[in-house]
Amino acid sequence: MTTRDRDRRDRGDRGDGAGGIEKVVSIKRVTKVVKGGKHFHFNAMVVVGDGAGQVGIGLGKSAEVPDAVKKGAQIARKHMIRVSMKGSTIPHEVLYDFGAARVMLKPAAPGTGVIAGGSVRAVVVAAGIRDILTKSLGTPNPINVVKATYMALESLQFPEQTVANRKALALALAASPPPEPRSPRPPRPAAPKRDMRPKAEAPPPPPVVQAPPTESKAPEAGDAQA
Repeated sequence: MTTRDRDRRDRGDRGDGAGGIEKVVSIKRVTKVVKGGKHFHFNAMVVVGDGAGQVGIGLGKSAEVPDAVKKGAQIARKHMIRVSMKGSTIPHEVLYDFGAARVMLKPAAPGTGVIAGGSVRAVVVAAGIRDILTKSLGTPNPINVVKATYMALESLQFPEQTVANRKALALALAASPPPEPRSPRPPRPAAPKRDMRPKAEAPPPPPVVQAPPTESKAPEAGDAQA
């Protein structure tokens, strides 16, 4: 029995019939309260890998645990990725955040082994990584930790590949014709200037002079007889 088979037996990993590894990381019962009562179903986080650089994760949901595990394994096989590896470890250090989970992965010397917790260990072992240093710095929620580890492995790249991609991009930009200059926009009309000087107060209207009232004279007696 090889060391790899002994490690699989000790951890309780299961083969999927095709030389791969299938690991159930977490099973949770979820309760939904409705008007008629409570509905129960289960969530199962499953990790599937071939032990040679490919790994996938899946979250299955069903009313029964076996069905949830089966669905999770099917989803994991549909979303398998190729992990960039340098021998038995990873090419460089990576720190990845997913939600409240934060996972740090560091390359290790040959013979170090997998220094990881349960959730991170399931992913890196299924991918075939045998020497690695890891640390979970955020929430202990196994679902978020597994997703953070999966995305951290997906983000790994070889330095040579990164340099080649940048050189190819620089050559493509140098060979492409320069962009046509954009037509200048017409100048915007200037806003009318506001007169900020204080306005002169209007002079008060002149006072109205009233004429004195005229006295009416009574007619004399001679004038009345004429």
